[in-house]
Amino acid sequence: MRSLDDIAEEYDFLEGDERYRLLIELGRELEPMPDALKTDATLVRGCSASVWVYPTDSDGALHFLADSNAAITKGIVALVIAAVQDKSAPEVAQMDVMAALDPFDLKNQLSSNRTQGVPNMIALVKEHAARIAAA
Repeated sequence: MRSLDDIAEEYDFLEGDERYRLLIELGRELEPMPDALKTDATLVRGCSASVWVYPTDSDGALHFLADSNAAITKGIVALVIAAVQDKSAPEVAQMDVMAALDPFDLKNQLSSNRTQGVPNMIALVKEHAARIAAA
């Protein structure tokens, strides 16, 4: 997975439909999430599309599997995952993920129904991180 900085650099050079294409491409690059993990427990509430996030903890680093049934939403999911992937649980729990996504100006670039679930997804990721950090 590309770093969030690399994605932001490319995103900054693009306009309009090219940005949508980049988001779709990022979604396709997500590590596949097995269907068995797409359960009610991993479902992100409040998203217009279905979004699932599953955390794993490996050698002190959080690794997330995620998926969505909508292409652009899946790209937004990929952005969130890029911000937190393979960081320590305490780091993710304390991180301002929305600030990390500021360069993408999602609220102005995408319709509100595409971004309405982003805070819920970030909250779920941070909750997972906080739970693992406390264990």
